[in-house]
Amino acid sequence: MSAQERSAVKGLLQMNRSYVQIDEFLEKALKEAGYGGLEIQKTPIGTTLKVSVARPGLAIGRRGTGIKELTEQVAAQFRFQNPQIAVSEVKTPELNAKIMAARIAQIVSRGTAFRRAANWTLNTIMNAGAMGVEISIAGKLRSDRSHSETYRAGVVPKSGETATKIVREATTDVLLKLGLYGIKVKIALKDAIAPDVEIKEDLKEVKVEENAEPEAEVAERARAR
Repeated sequence: MSAQERSAVKGLLQMNRSYVQIDEFLEKALKEAGYGGLEIQKTPIGTTLKVSVARPGLAIGRRGTGIKELTEQVAAQFRFQNPQIAVSEVKTPELNAKIMAARIAQIVSRGTAFRRAANWTLNTIMNAGAMGVEISIAGKLRSDRSHSETYRAGVVPKSGETATKIVREATTDVLLKLGLYGIKVKIALKDAIAPDVEIKEDLKEVKVEENAEPEAEVAERARAR
């Protein structure tokens, strides 16, 4: 590998690391606004951060005070040259993996059982027109031993070019009394399917729980209480 190629690779890695860092920062800063994603555009006069949120009003703030403060924080922490933040609304939040993963985290942090939160989110996404959904939750879900459960509905391609184009994925975590929960959401979008691709959807919606307790054991333990 030549010196020029090594320099190009190093620059790409640094750019990707910077993107991840600012994405995580904005996810926390715009949590209440429903952060849905980021696109960075560099121009000769500065850097434009295109931020998607479910509730733009909360991000912008009264008379623009919220977005002004956020821009100042970004400029100070990430040293972008003349940063500008443009806020756009996510038209269908239910089909945005980042937003729905964050919603699950918020729901379980308020005391709702993780199964109920996962099933509600699953149905919400499918009712919004998704082709398929897969939700995975990992952590100390019912005992001191960590494990995971996965909930599925519809069709979610796992590999190949089709999966790359139509599946949107997001992960987040939430700290509860039992420990840290990891949440992953995958959404397959019908509108992203290429015209020459045909995917059969003759499968009924189904929920699959991996490593879950049999219903009889759950009922038995409930009666014992």
